[in-house]
Amino acid sequence: MSEPSKWADLKVRVLSGLIVSAVGLAAVAAGGWPLALLAIAAAGLGLWELARLTASDRPVQALIVGAVAALSMAVILFEHGPYWLATLALPSLVGLAVPRKDRMVYAAYGFLIMLAVYAFVAFREGYGLAFAAWLVLVVIASDILGYFGGRMIGGPKFWPRVSPKKTWSGTAAGWFGAALVGLGFAAWFSHPLVLVPFSALTAFAAQMGDIAESAIKRRAGVKDSSNLIPGHGGLLDRFDALIGAAVFVLVWGLLRLPVPVFEG
Repeated sequence: MSEPSKWADLKVRVLSGLIVSAVGLAAVAAGGWPLALLAIAAAGLGLWELARLTASDRPVQALIVGAVAALSMAVILFEHGPYWLATLALPSLVGLAVPRKDRMVYAAYGFLIMLAVYAFVAFREGYGLAFAAWLVLVVIASDILGYFGGRMIGGPKFWPRVSPKKTWSGTAAGWFGAALVGLGFAAWFSHPLVLVPFSALTAFAAQMGDIAESAIKRRAGVKDSSNLIPGHGGLLDRFDALIGAAVFVLVWGLLRLPVPVFEG
């Protein structure tokens, strides 16, 4: 019996990826309430998946956590009061009310999901469409070039204990792809070329986001966080890298380090 092709999942992966990307990019382009609704759904589904991964025998409780996450994000985005930001931690706290595997990992990653979703909306509304597009394209370029670089070149594994399929060639290809995005934005918006290494650094954070989610799945003994997206698994499987990138850029900004602002 012949072995299945390493490209066997490419068609369904590309098709579902295009659909998800089209919906996401349309909401990002529109901003306002379409993006807020997408963020609410992302928060709810992401926390639902995480709750299932860490307590698979409690499906009802996972639904409750997802609902709390969606409601919390809705309150934050539509009420606009800074004191509501404390509810970013609420889904993590609710999930800790029952026994689950890796409780502190669940609490920390759950908070990061909520933080990343909120941060991305804040980036879009505060820094504009070009900034949000740069961040998304850095993650997409890193993912696509990393996928093809790893499949075509192969070689030593990046972190086999946590993510057996990731290679150094794919990781480096992802950095290169992100750097190209940074170069393109720097040229188009006459931005300093420091954006090129910053884009690669953001891509590395995105890859660490992917690694973190892979570690949680490995601890749970599953391949995908859910089966919501054909060819990609669950929402966290598709957006784990964006979580890492968004949190990195948020922390970078909170440290009062310069973030790219595109004008013109």
